[in-house]
Amino acid sequence: MTASSAFRGLAQVNIPADDVAAARDWYARALGVPPYFQQPDAEAPAYVEFRLGDHADELGIIDRRYLPPGHSGDASGVIARWHVDDLPGTVSFLTGLGATEHEPVTPRGDEGFVTASVVDPFGNVLGLIHSPHYLDQL
Repeated sequence: MTASSAFRGLAQVNIPADDVAAARDWYARALGVPPYFQQPDAEAPAYVEFRLGDHADELGIIDRRYLPPGHSGDASGVIARWHVDDLPGTVSFLTGLGATEHEPVTPRGDEGFVTASVVDPFGNVLGLIHSPHYLDQL
């Protein structure tokens, strides 16, 4: 096995929340889709999952109690970025729902890449990008 064959693609992004039902409801409004999976049930979920975008990528919300020991509750670490067509509009929409700006809309060079991020009401960084590469791959 080589490194190029070991990593086949991003399969899932998980974010923690103390109140999974409240996070589920906020993300359903923010994403415009309901979750397709809830465990153990919709009334008291410990995990919910959404499928998003062109490749039905998975965004999961997990009860913070199930995170590995030592996991920080801070809005830090890896930023997974979701491609959006209208980056400023998406940031404005999410902040209107109660997210706060983490990284302003920032052009990255001359090739059309632009990034931004917000912190959701549950303390998670939600990364956004307008990526010509993503569009080319479609």
